[in-house]
Amino acid sequence: MLDINFIRQNPDEIVTMLHRRQMGDDIQKVNQLLERDAERKAMVQHTDELKALRNRVSKEIANIKRTGQGSGDELIMQMKTVSDQITGLDLALSSLENEIEALLLALPNRLHESVPEGSSAEENVLYKGPVSFDHDLDFPVSNHLELGKSLGILDFERGAKISGAGFPVYVGKGARLERALINFMLDTHTSNHGYTEVFPPFMVNQESLRGTGQWPKFADQVYHMPEDGLYAIPTAEVPVTNLHRGEMLDASSLPIAYAAYSACFRREAGSYGKDTRGFLRVHQFNKVEMVRFTRPEQSYEALEEILGHAEALLCALKIPYRVITLCSGDISANATKCYDIEVWSPAENKYLEASSVSNFEDYQARRSNIRFKPDGKSKPEFVHTLNGSGLATSRLMVSLLEHYQTKDGTVRVPKVLQPYTGFDMIG
Repeated sequence: MLDINFIRQNPDEIVTMLHRRQMGDDIQKVNQLLERDAERKAMVQHTDELKALRNRVSKEIANIKRTGQGSGDELIMQMKTVSDQITGLDLALSSLENEIEALLLALPNRLHESVPEGSSAEENVLYKGPVSFDHDLDFPVSNHLELGKSLGILDFERGAKISGAGFPVYVGKGARLERALINFMLDTHTSNHGYTEVFPPFMVNQESLRGTGQWPKFADQVYHMPEDGLYAIPTAEVPVTNLHRGEMLDASSLPIAYAAYSACFRREAGSYGKDTRGFLRVHQFNKVEMVRFTRPEQSYEALEEILGHAEALLCALKIPYRVITLCSGDISANATKCYDIEVWSPAENKYLEASSVSNFEDYQARRSNIRFKPDGKSKPEFVHTLNGSGLATSRLMVSLLEHYQTKDGTVRVPKVLQPYTGFDMIG
């Protein structure tokens, strides 16, 4: 959520940002917000004046009664009318503040000055790579669906029977390989990168989704259990960031770094018909998430560190990848700057997103009220929050199976995963 004071003082900058994000239709929300904010200011001033009048006259009434100069009945009746006016204004003010909050929640985050201009994903900018590893694929490669079926390690048909399309089943060595990936990534982040492991709930309340920006803007993409008021998490970012919702953090504890495994659930509304085969588009997948809480002046340095931690996993696995900087028209509404890490699929002959690494500055912290007191200052500040997939396993599994396949249809296990799987070959 943006600071209302910043919007008041810099409305033109907000309008420019919306144009950069290809969200020009939302400019009316800025105008509505400023109008409602002016109404609120006038209403607060009028209410305060009436309350001051009531307090002053109440003292006069008390003085009249104390000195025996009369009953003060006329003034009492006048103040009853004033009190009724104040009650009505308080109710109207509460409704107006709810409207202002709804408008604030609907506005996207500001963009960092380094975010490239662009209207769509086609205008994203290569930041790093491609980073290659030689896998000697000098034969016609099979795709992950063909490999999964022939080796008996992936079963999308039975997953669809159990739950519906987009809910995969891992079988035998496939399940072991998936678990190995998760454990390898968690161990690397905790042992090598300084993260504290967290195992969060997979369901959260609406306040948690609101805190990280998935609510109300992306309400149509989350699975809802209305009887319990709970939502299946789209990513561990939601519960882990909300660990510190409403807290005043000790400045000496910053930066705080968490790594968390979770299953992730997304309806992916509007995505049907594009890249839907196998792991290319699923409604449930596994992911290890990195979440950081930092001082404002350290957040962009932290962004590069998180990116490096995600890249380190791909280098250890020897999976070819590249890093792109998302342009202004493709970046998420919550982020000020975002990198996507894409792994190469030889069978699909294209790159597939396996990680997003984002800085939200104080956007999430303001929604979640996560603050700290800077050294030597009495006024608290909002922390900056960041997160990155480290990594999502579904599309990573696509690239892994395809790169490590052999001519005879078996799949080699990456060396770093063999201590976790207990085997070096599938097939």
